[in-house]
Amino acid sequence: MAAPVIELQHITKVYQMGEVEVRALRGVSLAIDEGEIIAVMGPSGSGKSTMMNIIGCLDQSTSGAYLIEGKDVSRLGDDQLAQIRNRKIGFVFQTFNLLARTSALENVMLPLIYAGVGIAERKKRAQEALSSVGLAERVTHSPNELSGGQQQRVAIARALVNNPAIILADEPTGNLDSKSGVEVMAILQWLNKNKGITVVLVTHDPVIAQHAQRIVHIHDGRITHNEQVDEPKIARPGGELT
Repeated sequence: MAAPVIELQHITKVYQMGEVEVRALRGVSLAIDEGEIIAVMGPSGSGKSTMMNIIGCLDQSTSGAYLIEGKDVSRLGDDQLAQIRNRKIGFVFQTFNLLARTSALENVMLPLIYAGVGIAERKKRAQEALSSVGLAERVTHSPNELSGGQQQRVAIARALVNNPAIILADEPTGNLDSKSGVEVMAILQWLNKNKGITVVLVTHDPVIAQHAQRIVHIHDGRITHNEQVDEPKIARPGGELT
């Protein structure tokens, strides 16, 4: 059995809002195996975004331990967390977060600039990442010249370019029609199967969640149950489900 790549141990997160304490997470424990696809579901305010921010090293817990590949990262400093984000984790967001006036290639190259990669290598790796999501012919196009589904594929390519062990996808199909949403899930499933990338996605859509191997339900800052998906839906690049 694969070792957990992500392990949350009794994680709590408390925010101070003036004189009021808001308990966003209340003792969350979760292990995610290497090469697993899981979906996280829960209503607004359930704590799922807080949990994803902690998994993505964008925020730190109030108490508890967070391990990535067996290393406790829950008390690292900002610079060390930034290094982990850059080397280990790729992010995909509902709103794409692309720079409007730059090409697909330049958008994908951006994380490599922060990583100190030379320009020739940046360009090569960005072109390979765009090819892997079916956009080899769109490298010079800016976001406003691309459909929503294509923009999300650029965002996935950007997440891939540093060869992450983990992709965190926050409502990756939320702004897409159903066909484009299925195409995005096809790419995430392909990356999981062929590159061994662990995928954690937040979704409100139960149909999208059925593409995962496991669904984690969260409510009022607690994981209420883990649901194993016996036969995950397989998404096809043409936008069909099987």
